[in-house]
This record gives sequence, C-alpha cells and structure tokens, in this order.
Amino acid sequence: MLIYGTNPIKEALRANRKIYELFYIENTHKDIRKEAQKKNIKLTVLRKDAMAKKFGETHQNIAANVEDYTFLSLKDALHKTEKKLYVMLDGITDPHNLGAVIRNVEAFGASGLIFPKHRSATINPTVVKVSSGAIEYVDLIQVTNLNQAIKTLKEENVWVVGTDLESSETLDDIHVDLDLCVVFGSEGSGMSRLVRENCDYLVKIPMQGNVNSLNISVSTGVVLHDISKRRRG
Repeated sequence: MLIYGTNPIKEALRANRKIYELFYIENTHKDIRKEAQKKNIKLTVLRKDAMAKKFGETHQNIAANVEDYTFLSLKDALHKTEKKLYVMLDGITDPHNLGAVIRNVEAFGASGLIFPKHRSATINPTVVKVSSGAIEYVDLIQVTNLNQAIKTLKEENVWVVGTDLESSETLDDIHVDLDLCVVFGSEGSGMSRLVRENCDYLVKIPMQGNVNSLNISVSTGVVLHDISKRRRG
C-alpha cells in the first residue's frame, strides 16, 4: 500500500510497520531517511513532478510503499481486558472523515474503531494521511454486519449508545463506568433504522447555537473527550 506525508511515515517507522520502499524529493527529510537506512529500507529519489504524479499534491515530499493495514476481529478485540470504549461508524463514506475519526480514537484512548465492510470508507492513502499516523496505534475492526456486531457486543456486556439529535437524553446520561460502544451515523441521514433500534439508548450532544449539526470528527471528539474525562474522575 502506498502512503504519503511526514507524520504517517514517521509513525509507520516508529511502529515498525513493514516498509518496502521510501520515496522522497532530493535533500528533504534527512531525519526520516536516516531512520529508514538503519532499517535497511530501500530509498528512491523522485523529482517533484514525478512525486506529484504518483502521490498527488499533498505528499509533503515523502511517501512509502508499506505493508497493508490489517483488521482485528471483533471477537479478538473483546478478549482484551481493559475497560472498553469502542467507536462504531454507520454510513461514513468520506475517507477524510474516517481518517479524522481514527485520530480522535487514538487521541482519547478508545479501545478501537468498528466499521462495516460495505457502504463505508475503507483504509486508503487519504485515510492514513488524515489520521496523521494515529492509524498505527488503533485497533481497526471491520465487520460484515453492524447489527450482528451490536448483538455480539451486548452478549459481552458492552452497552451500545447511539448518537441522535432527536434524543431527549444527553452525554450526561451515558454511564461511563460500564463498557461502552458509541455509534455515530452519517452527517446527512444519521444511523440506519435497524442500527438505531438495536442501540441500548440514544443520546445527543447538547448545543446552544442555531445550527444543530457537527462534523462527524468533531462529534466523536466531543463525545470521547467527555467520556474519558469522566472516567478519569
């Protein structure tokens, strides 16, 4: 898989992801090249026009061919012993949004990100770039069916909380001492009907402005911050 950008490459190196080849524009990123040489990674110099043609205009003068990102099964994720806080995405198709959510999941120490195999953005170079390297430290849990995943979570005593602007309950009503999975739907249509119905309860982010809608990455950040802050006491 091809990835690009300064932070994604640095974190891939730090996380010991398998890197097959590093591409860079001459006389740039000496520190990254030095680290790559220690790991015996192949280095290839590209001209600026060749780099842009291969990786677009936001490559930040460096890119790499790396081992594909893999997914953890929900079953294996649930075997981990720490207090659980998953984020589940329903209908998020924009890779920029997916990358930003991954960044939030890592920043607030959530247990992992659950998202469907179909009708969803998947892991690609844009997602990796927008995550700013956070993807190296997040459990990515791709499932075939969200409703079956919710059933599995409930069987393992994980409470599933949906986010819905029409709910009468707010973030304050989330019981943060329990294992949790918070579900976020698309900005346009929200959660699908079955996913909404299968949630244990629904909450909304209380807002005071005239526009009662937040970007998905902002919404996940607000909710995860609130839960992590309350769990810390």
